[in-house]
Amino acid sequence: MKQRIFAVEDDAAIQEVYMYSLENDFECRCFGDAKSFYDALEHEIPDLILIDVMLPDEDGFSILSRLKAQKSTAHIPVIMASAKGEEVSKVKGLNMGADDYMAKPFGVMELIARIKANLRKSSPKEPDKEVESIIYKDIIIDLKKHHITVNGKLIQTPFKEFNILLLFCQNPEKAYGRDEIFNAVWGEGFIGETRTLDVHIKRLRNKLSEAGSSAVIETIRGVGYMLV
Repeated sequence: MKQRIFAVEDDAAIQEVYMYSLENDFECRCFGDAKSFYDALEHEIPDLILIDVMLPDEDGFSILSRLKAQKSTAHIPVIMASAKGEEVSKVKGLNMGADDYMAKPFGVMELIARIKANLRKSSPKEPDKEVESIIYKDIIIDLKKHHITVNGKLIQTPFKEFNILLLFCQNPEKAYGRDEIFNAVWGEGFIGETRTLDVHIKRLRNKLSEAGSSAVIETIRGVGYMLV
């Protein structure tokens, strides 16, 4: 069965690009506004969502915020797409929980590559069946329920953050290079910016700090990051 992609895009020409470029590999449905998209979510949950920032009834950032706030949709990888290619717009989307960001115009090959990279890493690798949780200091990662508690407090994390922290907790006090983290979490061949990783690390640091964790993600100059 093909994986399902939902695209929220009001430009008919771009909707057509999505439909024809993705039809061989995915099942793609396009929605011209937020309302029709929300109506569809009541009946189907997609494997990945593409959201344009500028929409007629509700902007893409607002839709993203609602998706990440609801348990039923918080786990779905989201790629933002917008003609606004400036860094501030990208950072805003990533800070709000987007998994990736594409600036229009973009090529069909880039679109497919980004979708496949995010789908590959939309769930953690299958762990050893005998291992149900990973524990480091006051962090407990429940692999069965797919949630994280820090000092007994449940913290909400999108898939990318979950997988980054899982990687660190499986190998604490090991310095990971940026490329290593990208390959492990986003997949080899991921086309992205260094800033993407920095944003996810910043959000994880904030969540650990707010929960009062004794574990800290340190920056290793010239290398990458390490959990200590």
